Amino acid sequence: MSKTSSNNTATMGRPKFDPLRDLISGAIMAATSVPQLIAYAETVGYAGWRGLATAGPPLLMWGLVTGSPFMNAGVTAITALMSKSDLDGESYLREHGEEAYVELVAAYSMYCGIASVVLAVLGFAKLAGLVPKPVRTGFKWGCAVSVLTSALPNGLYDTGASQIKSLVASNGTWNTMIAWIKINVPQATGAISVMGIFYSLLHPWEWAVVPAVVFVVGTWFIMNGQNLLPKFLPPGTEVILVTALTTWSSMNFDYSGGVVGEIPTLDAEAGILIPGTNGWRFPVEIMDYRKVLNAPLAESMGGWHILAVTSTLFAAVNFLSIMGIAAGFESENGISWSPDRELVAQGLSCGVAALVGSAPVSGSLSRSLVSRMTGTTSQLACILTAFIWILAMPYMSIMSSTPKAALSAVIVSAVVKGVCLPKDLMKLQGINFLVGWGTGIVTALLSPTLGFGIGLIFYLLSMPFQPKQTKSTKQD
Repeated sequence: MSKTSSNNTATMGRPKFDPLRDLISGAIMAATSVPQLIAYAETVGYAGWRGLATAGPPLLMWGLVTGSPFMNAGVTAITALMSKSDLDGESYLREHGEEAYVELVAAYSMYCGIASVVLAVLGFAKLAGLVPKPVRTGFKWGCAVSVLTSALPNGLYDTGASQIKSLVASNGTWNTMIAWIKINVPQATGAISVMGIFYSLLHPWEWAVVPAVVFVVGTWFIMNGQNLLPKFLPPGTEVILVTALTTWSSMNFDYSGGVVGEIPTLDAEAGILIPGTNGWRFPVEIMDYRKVLNAPLAESMGGWHILAVTSTLFAAVNFLSIMGIAAGFESENGISWSPDRELVAQGLSCGVAALVGSAPVSGSLSRSLVSRMTGTTSQLACILTAFIWILAMPYMSIMSSTPKAALSAVIVSAVVKGVCLPKDLMKLQGINFLVGWGTGIVTALLSPTLGFGIGLIFYLLSMPFQPKQTKSTKQD
């Protein structure tokens, strides 16, 4: 056997358990993911600090149930975006306030968790791989576009999306176009966001200078930092540096843009009392289950039947992320996985997310790759990450001054390349090219849930025109 093949064999299979390596990897993951936690909470629609306060318990449950040593989970760009879209977050926040919206989000997490477990029992996990590639590819691109449109406002303006709305409203032509969309195609909430971004890009003189500079420079550094920083630094260091430097600048200078804001301290009587510790409490605030159960989720969606369909679609779509991550680790590292187990892990983690007021969770590709790169050997690493987040929450007030423009840079740096250069979409040929792009455009202009469903319809309509599959194509 050659030296190369020997080395490849040595890297295949489940790593040998090493608690010290897991501790180091878990600590790195905890530090590098903090900006994402805040940024994705903003994407859901509630205060960024809630991302910090609610991330630990769902990840803890995930670590206890998953069979993958590398896979990490939490609120992702897609789960955050789908939650806000499915719940019509902006309208609900405006009418009922943030506390009521958090209860609605928690209730949605609970039903998505139930749907995940039911799907696992019904054997859906084994069928998920049958979702056509052009639908998956187009859906992923459409979601990336939506994530980009939700992140850009905080990077270009002092007050983010609200400032874009006021600027568009003051422009007769643009205001007329958006009003037409709202009246004639009310489901096209994504189209309104896309229109707002086009307006912003065509009117750069209206940008807020300081946030825009923070955003552009931050995005560039995060995307190129690994080539500029010493190689011994762990992945994600560039994110920490951008966040730390901009937070320090915001604290010491007159920063004009939006910031994370005050992070409330946990009430002394809140948290989970640990027996035999003289009153010491585990710093996790559990929601009142009665408020979660009584949240008007079905009413706001138009009925229980719509809630059932929407939550089931949510669970199914987000399991595709887990499936992609686990399949990648299987092919690259020889780590087998159980689809049923991972779907149950998603369901139970969403259930815990409901208890703490978090949006639904799923597998995170970026955090899972960082986990593997930093030497994780077992699920203990993400369990330790969860404990670090939970125990560090009382000291997170330092993030209060973090500019939202820097958090936008974290999000945009992760998706902008895939949006502008959609290689997987461009590889599609013939009728699948149309199905993929059609799914992506509908997902971006309507909503992720509608986009996925319509994408499947596109594929079914295209089946008579699909090329005949060869034996090798079927195997692929």
